[in-house]
Amino acid sequence: MTPQNNASQTRPNPGGVNLIDCSLRDGHQSLLATRMSTEQTLRVLPMLRDSGYSILELWGGATLDSALRFTNDDPFERLDRFCEVLGNPTKGQGGVSIRSLCRGQNLFGYSPYPDNVVVEFLKEAVRSGSNRVRIFDALNDPRNLMTAIMATKTFNGHAEAALSYTTSPVHDTDHFLNFARSAVDSGADSLAIKDMAGLLHPADAFTLIEAIKEAFPDVELTLHSHCTNGLATTTYIVGMLCGVDHLDVCYGPMAGATSQPSAELIAFFAKEMGIELNVDMALAPLIDTELRQIRKELADTDKDPTHIARPWPTEPDSQTRQLIKEAVNLIKRRDRQSLDEAIALIEDQIMVPQGYPPIDRKQLEAQVPGGMLSNLHNQLKEQGKLDLLPQILDEVPRVRKAAGYVPLVTPTSQIVGTQAAFNVIQGSPYSFVSEPFRELLMGKYGRLPGPPDPDVLEKVSRGEPPAFKRPADYIDDIDLAKVHENNAGLIRSHRDLLLLLLFPVPAKQFLTGLQEPVAS
Repeated sequence: MTPQNNASQTRPNPGGVNLIDCSLRDGHQSLLATRMSTEQTLRVLPMLRDSGYSILELWGGATLDSALRFTNDDPFERLDRFCEVLGNPTKGQGGVSIRSLCRGQNLFGYSPYPDNVVVEFLKEAVRSGSNRVRIFDALNDPRNLMTAIMATKTFNGHAEAALSYTTSPVHDTDHFLNFARSAVDSGADSLAIKDMAGLLHPADAFTLIEAIKEAFPDVELTLHSHCTNGLATTTYIVGMLCGVDHLDVCYGPMAGATSQPSAELIAFFAKEMGIELNVDMALAPLIDTELRQIRKELADTDKDPTHIARPWPTEPDSQTRQLIKEAVNLIKRRDRQSLDEAIALIEDQIMVPQGYPPIDRKQLEAQVPGGMLSNLHNQLKEQGKLDLLPQILDEVPRVRKAAGYVPLVTPTSQIVGTQAAFNVIQGSPYSFVSEPFRELLMGKYGRLPGPPDPDVLEKVSRGEPPAFKRPADYIDDIDLAKVHENNAGLIRSHRDLLLLLLFPVPAKQFLTGLQEPVAS
């Protein structure tokens, strides 16, 4: 099943592995509540460009909303400025591909949007320079990817379909293969394993990656994970052994903890295994220095400011090199016991001595992704209720089970996390139910992976039957001309209209601020 791709496949490193840096998107979303400004990102971007990356993840996810709310940046102008540095492949300028993260029918927001809004937004995003779009759905409902894939490809973008990895009684290899098959049949140009909570054990990675590569031998595969549970670095080494095309990484100060594995450490392992990378690591010390400074500037939103790892050396010392060799030998054995020994060796003897935080194994049960944990930490801190975080994390898996074992990724992570917080704060589970949680159980976000708890469903249903159609089928197209007319005093361009549609409150505040005269 080779997709007919109208955007060039990116296999710049045959026989090797292509690193994709996520420091300026997922890195600060996972560690710093997405507070990095446009100006801060531009201090690092030229060095990433000069390191040889063919793809950088720079846009999408929570960055649009946070830019409007917290850094007073126009998300589209940020994209324009990225293209000034990298070029815009959509306009035939060559350059580095800019990947954005799109939540399928939810786009860059939290609820499903009408099809015409999905098409209009992705048209603007692709032609503005984000020519590669990672499209996922929190429920792995293929129906929620169809319009976004079609729109991306229609405007000459590369549509990457990402499966939201999780573990549960209903999530097995066949579940993920069926999702991948539906995505490729819908026109996806490439696939990704999106392990947002860092749950993919290396033993399971061997099974899943090899199954996907066997089923779709000509389709690019990216592996994306987080270090939250101490599995990701070892799992990435498995990915390299199994022939994944791309690995998502971050540089030292933006890596580890709830973020992606370290680019520097992955480079050490690749060299030990004789695997060629696309990236020249000569600029890594300069990139590290700048990211380290930015993280200090954003200390107020830093989830763990005491664990900023020390800069990696350009080459591992003899002790680290021996540990890397031992870890690779253990991983090549493939049995779970050897893989667990490799995990402990990498985490306890390489990562922790480098300054990364020791792993909290409780996260394996909670399955909380990095961005969710970072934001939940900040929200509870602002409310003076940070002491409740352990109880809320204990409640998350119970709420997730009640919701049919939904994967925890935006928006389901926020929905489940918020309901878990209500259950703890109220002292009585589901005595108060948020409207998004109700809609999730009622099928308004898509098909649940497993059946919801019947008692909880009865409590939230209000006697109404669940929804069974594609979520967007319940939503009428929006009259864009009418929205423009109603906001004529604020809207400067079609981009402003789109921002108002996705983020009504923060976009209106942002655009209103642009109208107000600046004090002299």
